Amino acid sequence: MSAREGLEAGASRSGLKSFAGVERFLAEVRGDARRPGYVLLGDEALLYEMCRKGVMQALVPEEMKDFCLHDLDLGQTSIFEALDLAQTPSLMAPFQVLFLRNVKTLYGRGQKKEEFKAIDEYFRRPNPQALIVFIADHLSLPQDLRKMDMTDKERAEKIRETLGEVCGVVELQHVSEDDAVRWVRREAEAKGVRFDEDAARELVDSLSAEMLMVASELEKLLLYAGAMKRTTVEVGDVETMVSAAKQRSLYELTDAISLKDAPRALGLLAGLLNASEGGEDAAIGHVFTLAKTFRQMLVLNEKQVKDQRAMWQVLWPGFRVAPFAADALIAQARRYKDRGELTRGLRLIARADLELRSSPADKKLVLERLVMRLAGKSMTVEMEGA
Repeated sequence: MSAREGLEAGASRSGLKSFAGVERFLAEVRGDARRPGYVLLGDEALLYEMCRKGVMQALVPEEMKDFCLHDLDLGQTSIFEALDLAQTPSLMAPFQVLFLRNVKTLYGRGQKKEEFKAIDEYFRRPNPQALIVFIADHLSLPQDLRKMDMTDKERAEKIRETLGEVCGVVELQHVSEDDAVRWVRREAEAKGVRFDEDAARELVDSLSAEMLMVASELEKLLLYAGAMKRTTVEVGDVETMVSAAKQRSLYELTDAISLKDAPRALGLLAGLLNASEGGEDAAIGHVFTLAKTFRQMLVLNEKQVKDQRAMWQVLWPGFRVAPFAADALIAQARRYKDRGELTRGLRLIARADLELRSSPADKKLVLERLVMRLAGKSMTVEMEGA
């Protein structure tokens, strides 16, 4: 079993505060207390992956995946169509699971009275053979909710007052650094490898507590320890295997994108894929990192940040930038004169994420097309033609 495949088991045995909400959710899904709908609230990608994988293991047989799993984007599919699909019994599968992304479209312009009326009516008489999971990853939940951004706090309250009335709400708060370190050590211990505490902290710190990347790099380190016939991972191993070069390459990619240098951006993407242990399978992780970087640039752009001092004031813990990349990211954000271009970029990234999760024939092609569009001279034209 790989590190990523063992995420659910790692959470259940961890007893860590950061993973408690996921544990409760998966226990409900696997038991008799399952609700007909849930909202996954927050942008902690590792916890979302754990929730998704746990749901699929419990309710989606691998051989029935094509018939009972539906990944829908509410920016492309109306909530009425999604609810109709959930309500209609499938002739091919005994149970249906619907993951609905882009929940923020339900809270855009207008009151959306008809949409929420349809949601209320569905959950009064839900299909017992269907589960709807709303993915509200457009807001960020820090480990300490008292430090939550005011805009995100307002968004979360709206979701609780509407979807929260008919669905269970699962808070995907950012994993604290201490919990991340303990999680790394326990995951390693479960596979017979001792991970020094200093090494675990170096791993978490070097990746700015980006837990999806931490999980990926942990898997690489465990494979390295096995190949070297070693039972201990030390700080030097982390420095060797998880160098800052990888992160620098990611920021170099967004630098090329912000400069509209498509050839250079494609070259950097190829380098990232070649350097990734999972090759094309690391695509979702790269898309997640691109999404977070674009969100950071959007905040810096909106607040008109011009120096590092101001940056640390507007980027909250768990959403901050690796120190070596701070000045570069500020410069990249300032290149976007139109905030709309950053939001359009986020929509393109969301589309690519949805496409990758739909098991495309060529993941590399999905990423290359995304980078070409992001680095295009006119992203507006690309959005219209996508």
